Amino acid sequence: MAPLKCAAAAAAIAAVVQGAEAFVGRGPAARVQPLSERTFGASPPSFAEPTDAEATATSWASSLLGAGAALGLALGLLAAPAPARAITAEQFSQLTYAQVKGSGLANRCPTVESNGSSIKVNNGARMTNMCFEPKSFAVEAETDGGKKEFVTTKLMTRQTYTLAFIDGPLTTNPITFHEEDGMDHQPTTVKLPNAEYVPFLFTVKSLLATGNGSEFKPGFTWGGEFEVPSYRTGGFLDPKGRGMYSGYDQAVALPALQADGKGGQEELFKESNKVFDIGKGAIEMEVNKVNAELGEIGGVFVSKQPSDTDMGAKAPKTILMKGIFYGKVV
Repeated sequence: MAPLKCAAAAAAIAAVVQGAEAFVGRGPAARVQPLSERTFGASPPSFAEPTDAEATATSWASSLLGAGAALGLALGLLAAPAPARAITAEQFSQLTYAQVKGSGLANRCPTVESNGSSIKVNNGARMTNMCFEPKSFAVEAETDGGKKEFVTTKLMTRQTYTLAFIDGPLTTNPITFHEEDGMDHQPTTVKLPNAEYVPFLFTVKSLLATGNGSEFKPGFTWGGEFEVPSYRTGGFLDPKGRGMYSGYDQAVALPALQADGKGGQEELFKESNKVFDIGKGAIEMEVNKVNAELGEIGGVFVSKQPSDTDMGAKAPKTILMKGIFYGKVV
């Protein structure tokens, strides 16, 4: 019975193949050159010219495949994710939550449409809706020659690293801005070329920025220092359960390291004695666009700040960021 079943299956497969060939039409058949005729350097095997009937039978199939490939390419281009284009603050205010969600716009600073030449600052004015969007991250690290220089990094944090809705009072002559409120810090992580991860808290907390003059205009420069809080808070517990005000005081199962009284003790003390470090950072900004009618300013910034210290266990690295900023004077 088995040979009969195999023969029937083979006959069915052959019938299906022949039916498909008859429906689609055979393409040009290649002439197989006998082995005795094949010589080194001989001309390639010749192909028989298709007849008109064969060309007609295959033309519809090739055109359909071409149309399908073109449609697939078009759909692929339409479905490919593109970076969100920045929009003005007025346009952003008209969007709903559903329109902003997943679009990437929440991580973009508004753009400024140039209108007018300057914005005069009076005492009692405020800077509102200020936004800082980094475009590049560099970390000071040792190179192969032993020298320290800033190297480019790969951003590991998703679209959640922009500072926004920052608010504070303004005074004039010189223009002074004191940051008081807003989303003024974002935990961020970058990766060095050697695959080392560098976490830091991108911030402008308590920024005190000053600049000579009494009006914002293209080319106006201002800047100042700010505080950089610890990347971790006091309630954080490390993998060994140690924390600043909770958890274990020291790691267990390390009696020999604790008893040597030398370098091991100092290293263990840094790991066990958690502290809330507060560093200092500095930022420089330059205005390149103003909208006098709406009171908006936009420009570029360069910021330098320390990275995470793992609550005092390691020395911080220096982070250098460049990006754009936005603000509204009211």
